[in-house]
Amino acid sequence: MHSLMAVATAVVMPTITGKEAAMLILRWFHFLAGITWVGLLYFFNLVNVPFMKTVDAPAKPNVFQNLTLPALNWFRWSALATVFIGFWYWGQFLVAPDAEREGRSAGSTVGLFLLIWIVVFWILYFVIKKLPNGYVLGVITAILVYAAGWLFVNRTPVGGDDNHVLCIGVGGGLGIVMLFNVWGIIWPNNKKIIRAALAGAPREDAAKLARQAFLASRTNFFLSVPMLFYMAAASHFGSTVIFGK
Repeated sequence: MHSLMAVATAVVMPTITGKEAAMLILRWFHFLAGITWVGLLYFFNLVNVPFMKTVDAPAKPNVFQNLTLPALNWFRWSALATVFIGFWYWGQFLVAPDAEREGRSAGSTVGLFLLIWIVVFWILYFVIKKLPNGYVLGVITAILVYAAGWLFVNRTPVGGDDNHVLCIGVGGGLGIVMLFNVWGIIWPNNKKIIRAALAGAPREDAAKLARQAFLASRTNFFLSVPMLFYMAAASHFGSTVIFGK
């Protein structure tokens, strides 16, 4: 009896704080939303784009109504959920503790993060709208992403020694650009094309709108690779950005 009591005393049930529970819940919802978003991104680029080239004109309204629109709805809302939850987690549980430790304001790093990546989006938005050439877009995207990542990693006021803050500051920044591409180009352009087709009055600029949406989607497709790399590197590859400073 004494030995059983000793064993029972030795077994301590794990305790979970409210902060730990919130972090776990946010991360899981972030993962689920991200899987949905990126999965649909790959579906559109690898399956749907070549498939739509084979669909006859009379069949397109049915495809638009029962496949494309539902997929786009899941696509855009999962994108928003992914970025919103990830941004919340990063700012609240990663940047804020570093700011408190360093005696600085978390808002300075958050503000720099938003400024850098929103500027990147608007430059790409202009290129896609005014110079819809895939090769030009690819070169400009590569230069902008490298410059923006370097700028954040080397100039962030808070968390400069924290790989979690830095990696997500890059990967999450790419996510910001991708989100704005979804809501600023991909969804609006496709909505105009689909609504006109379902109304039986195809738009004269449908080809132009489709080209812009394609370029934005293909940009997201390629950006998803470094985005996922840096999101994983935050926990599993500690020297990724620290080494490059």
